[in-house]
Amino acid sequence: MRRIVDTKMIGSAGKLAKLPEPTLPEVAFAGRSNVGKSSILNALTGRRGLFKVSQTPGRTRTIVHVEARLDDGAKLYLVDLPGYGYAKVAKGAKEAWSELMEAYLGDRSTLHLVVVLVDVRRGPEEEEADLLDFLAEAGVPAILVATKLDRVKKSKRKAVLDALRHDIGVKVIGTGAPEKIGVDKLLAEILAACLI
Repeated sequence: MRRIVDTKMIGSAGKLAKLPEPTLPEVAFAGRSNVGKSSILNALTGRRGLFKVSQTPGRTRTIVHVEARLDDGAKLYLVDLPGYGYAKVAKGAKEAWSELMEAYLGDRSTLHLVVVLVDVRRGPEEEEADLLDFLAEAGVPAILVATKLDRVKKSKRKAVLDALRHDIGVKVIGTGAPEKIGVDKLLAEILAACLI
């Protein structure tokens, strides 16, 4: 199994013009605030504090690029997108984030995959369905990652994931960051999408 062995923070940008040059394959992570994006990204990279985990929803307000190097020397960008769906964020900030995300997701030439995260206990809501529709129209591949699977009884996990697959119509991977459930499977899916 290939592994990420090194990571480097490249930048955090609130404007498209400030993004790094599109030189490496990119995989973006999108999800509502506090869905567990940072925890999954930290589990993937094997680093504890690379992506900041916050108890306060809406903390990530920029597009964060991290360069990840694999044990065979291949490189890619892991991209942490701003969380959405948090009511206490000002309307103007929400609109700015929406415009930034749409421009990035629709036009980034090196974007190979978008990982859409949902809390397995809540499932996809309107925002996730809208995002998946947008990505399908833009021709950007997407998978659904159901986070916090470790909080569901083992005997019920398969049924919950099967229901999600049926409801959403895209590939679904169940994950649980503390126990690293599904992390290897997710990395394999990412590398296959990036053709590296």
